[in-house]
Amino acid sequence: MTITAPSIDPQEAARFEKLAERWWDAGGPFWPLHRLNALRTDYLRNALARRFGRDPCGERPLQGVRVLDIGCGGGILSESMARLGCAVHGIDVVERNIAVALRHGRDQGLDIRYQAIDVESLATQGGKYDAVLNMEVVEHVADLPGFMAACSRLVRPGGLMAAATINRTPASFLAAIVGAEYLLRWLPRGTHQWRRFVTPAELESLLNDNGMALSARTGVRVNPLTKRFDLTPSLAVNYMLIAAKPAANGRTTAN
Repeated sequence: MTITAPSIDPQEAARFEKLAERWWDAGGPFWPLHRLNALRTDYLRNALARRFGRDPCGERPLQGVRVLDIGCGGGILSESMARLGCAVHGIDVVERNIAVALRHGRDQGLDIRYQAIDVESLATQGGKYDAVLNMEVVEHVADLPGFMAACSRLVRPGGLMAAATINRTPASFLAAIVGAEYLLRWLPRGTHQWRRFVTPAELESLLNDNGMALSARTGVRVNPLTKRFDLTPSLAVNYMLIAAKPAANGRTTAN
């Protein structure tokens, strides 16, 4: 069963529902996320530690930081953030994904709250988070302005949103569509639609429209021979952004 909301593309949701049992197969269709996860977790740890005055090298450096993981899938990123000490709430519109995430998290002894709910519905409930993680999601969304508005409402004053996606450039068409899906066959064909890729300028504009200010950005590249992911100054293909919401009374600390 899949939830319906204006931002949800039923075809995209149906495709992820079929793959739900493969989330934790490191050699399966989600292997790029497994390879990418260490890089993005380190990037997020450092960004949140800077924002909230934590030592990124400390044991469980983000203890108590309230994190929302949007489109959590089977919990790959949620589990990594929980191990850093975050109080994680993972949401997804595909109920089978949530079932997989719950099962795997319990097997790992992790206390993570998972919920099958769409962002728009969650935003109406009034909850706020220190950090909202919007990673590898926006390229699958039907109503991006509405989706980003709901995501932004979930960030508390002084909090952060992190977004990761694919730029809409000729280079991304060659790398993410032709290369990854057709030539190298790293991903199932149809995983991405180039017209849905979002440029950094478009994403920053949506963030600004919703009271968020860009504070950091980086590109991400993958070596086709080693399948290793690294940060790069170029935003031509994959990229990550960090945006901050102005603090109330100057308060940014996450307790």
